[in-house]
Amino acid sequence: MLAQIYSCGLLGVEGIIVTVEIDLNNGVPGYAIVGLPDTGVKESRERVFSAIKNSGYRYPHKHITVNMAPADLKKEGPSYDLPIAIGFLAASEQIKADLSEIMMVGELSLNGDIKRVNGVLPMTLAAKKAGLKAFIVPEDNKNEAAIVEGIDVLPVSNLSEVIAYLNG
Repeated sequence: MLAQIYSCGLLGVEGIIVTVEIDLNNGVPGYAIVGLPDTGVKESRERVFSAIKNSGYRYPHKHITVNMAPADLKKEGPSYDLPIAIGFLAASEQIKADLSEIMMVGELSLNGDIKRVNGVLPMTLAAKKAGLKAFIVPEDNKNEAAIVEGIDVLPVSNLSEVIAYLNG
């Protein structure tokens, strides 16, 4: 299965929409992440695995490819943890929501809590400019994101809250 989630990176002080694609395939279990990820993004594998498992969901034991586009933009930091985790759960059909108009960012702790990230104001502006309807942000970033009118800001504290929201 394939899942596509919108997230955001920063280029200077400007938010740049990043599409996180997750592809799950049968075969030898493995994990590859492509699209110029830095060390913080590459380390998401361990945070995402533990957060999914400790939140009571199944981590897909398949061959996993994570693509982050645009490929020529360097992806930095742990803010992609949440969209990667949601992509895994969507691709493994544990989430059945329409994710086409939602953007999300957040660093995951090993127990599934979602931590504050940097740059949420320009990210919120980028989401609005792109015509997205909602932006899922860490609870600690809600005031920064709420400055921007015309987009629903959905503050969350943990992975289970995000999944409950997406599953209705």
